[in-house]
Amino acid sequence: MEFLNEYGLFLAKIATLVVAALALLGGIVALTRHGERPESRGRLDVRHLNHDYENMALTLKAATLPKKAFKQARKEQKAKDKQHDKAPHRRVFVLNFHGDLRASAVAALREEVTAVLIVAQPEDEVVVRLESAGGLVHAYGLAAAQLLRIRDRRVKLTVAVDKVAASGGYLMACVADRIIAAPFAILGSIGVIAQLPNFNRLLKKHDVDYEQFMAGEHKRTVTVFGENTDKGRQKFQAEIEEAHTLFKDFVKTHRAQVDLPTVATGEYWYGTRALDCRLADELRTSDDYLLAMSAGADLYEVTFTGKKPWLARMLAHASAVLGRG
Repeated sequence: MEFLNEYGLFLAKIATLVVAALALLGGIVALTRHGERPESRGRLDVRHLNHDYENMALTLKAATLPKKAFKQARKEQKAKDKQHDKAPHRRVFVLNFHGDLRASAVAALREEVTAVLIVAQPEDEVVVRLESAGGLVHAYGLAAAQLLRIRDRRVKLTVAVDKVAASGGYLMACVADRIIAAPFAILGSIGVIAQLPNFNRLLKKHDVDYEQFMAGEHKRTVTVFGENTDKGRQKFQAEIEEAHTLFKDFVKTHRAQVDLPTVATGEYWYGTRALDCRLADELRTSDDYLLAMSAGADLYEVTFTGKKPWLARMLAHASAVLGRG
């Protein structure tokens, strides 16, 4: 009994220390944020890619050129930069979309597109480096609609596919004025698929009843636990076919040059074959395209980072304050 009392007292002390530490961290964060403007829902970061290219070139020259030659190269680069600053240049805004099943990246994409459209002019260009194997229809429909906002504003839109833009990914890509793809990038998969297991026989085997109540004949067509009917399967198949029809119509509207009967079979093609099928316009990596563009345009990579949960923000602020101390 004495041991339990001591152990309880020990736990109480630990809990008190934890609460005190959290209160201290909260106080530190409150002090550091006193007088600041309330945080927005996230942060927008902009990188001038031309500067990145110049820094890489200078780093390589510093390692390979004689000292005198390197000094001359730096002098020439500075003169070139001054001349560049005097003359107006078209702008290229670079966005990155890495898709998952739910197209979660659309939350950042919508903010990035809005930010770009605030400043973009008709002579500018937006390049989207897209990577996605597809996912939920409504989620990728929204992502494609975000890219359509760029087209609607008469700003040139280029989609670059280095790895994969299939199914919902291609639903997004087909909106572009121009699609460039790496030689072995995967494009296409213009189709719709849905699958689910059914445990009804297993439940019956173990004498488990499953009951489902609906209002509306087609509120539920097929189910995981109930007994599926032919009528329900037919209705579900009809819904899949309707989604496929909408997908094909969308591609036809925005990329009329493709032969839909050939490419809308759910198959996918690698870059070289995709070019033959007119799913892409050019075989090229995004790196090569952007590097070539940097010779006559200012390239800005735009990235939106969503607001972190309050605990993560508190710990980050506390760490920064302690680091400064």
